[in-house]
Amino acid sequence: MSAYTVPPRPTVTRYSRQDVLRILRVHPRQLTAWERAGLILSKDQPSELDLPYSFEDLSQMRTLRDLQATRISVRSIRASVDAMQRVAGLSNPLLEASMVRRGSRLSYRYAGALVDPFTQQLAFDFELAPDRRLRVVRSGEPMVAPTVPGLQEMFLRAVKLEEDPNAREQAMQLYREILALDPRHAPACINLGTIYYTLRDFETAEAMYRRATNADPDYALAFFDLGNVLDELQRVHEAVECYQRAVVLVPSYADAHYNLALAFERKGEKRRALAHWLAYARLDPVGPWAAHAKGQARKILSGEKLSIVSRFGKQCGKALLKHDAAG
Repeated sequence: MSAYTVPPRPTVTRYSRQDVLRILRVHPRQLTAWERAGLILSKDQPSELDLPYSFEDLSQMRTLRDLQATRISVRSIRASVDAMQRVAGLSNPLLEASMVRRGSRLSYRYAGALVDPFTQQLAFDFELAPDRRLRVVRSGEPMVAPTVPGLQEMFLRAVKLEEDPNAREQAMQLYREILALDPRHAPACINLGTIYYTLRDFETAEAMYRRATNADPDYALAFFDLGNVLDELQRVHEAVECYQRAVVLVPSYADAHYNLALAFERKGEKRRALAHWLAYARLDPVGPWAAHAKGQARKILSGEKLSIVSRFGKQCGKALLKHDAAG
């Protein structure tokens, strides 16, 4: 009589803190802010200490990253999530509904309607189509054209398949099918491009990111990702153009300022790098990345002996140096 063997539990992909920072290209301070605000649940199981984040957490953090790239504050996101939980009874609106920015507030696309959780007003998709101010800001669940039924479900299946490394080809094929149905589906372009990026197929990743920028010319994250892959290809001049476009679209896009400063330094244009080091330090003043930005700014100011002139014609380079050193 053979002994009964307990079948192995299915493996679930989990991610370390460093994995999250690398995959999403966010800074530690952003991740800490999300955790402090309760937008990412804390993990207290011992088995999760080394790999605390699930695929769902990663998807949720991708949404948060995209929202903040459009100048939505952590406080505003937290307030909208709380309101949507009360109104619709959702446990996690960041994953269970897609978000649309409306001015400085967020509405949620849920059950075929657009819900403002603060006013509890509803608006149907066809009523919102002419309004260019409304724009989906998350890459997890895109706005779906009513003429392509099932597209949203296909996208969610593809995102879920990415959880399993063995199903990556299936995810890629599903993204291709989505793009065959809707060639201007920018989130599918971004996600497929990111898979190619992780595979180090930078040329194909570039094509997908560029396709996303063409599909949605106001999508700052698409330009940022395109800049990153162009940087990998040593095409610094083109990368600079993409980062600059991201900054024009979202002037408070701290990561774009940081990468732009790095690119200008590689081009030997230290004066232009200085402006973006200072911008980054102002937008993200705490943490190791901010310390590096301030350090680079101090080096440029002292080494190049640059003088920064205010609108009133006064030299303020020394004051900035002193301020950065104190900060």
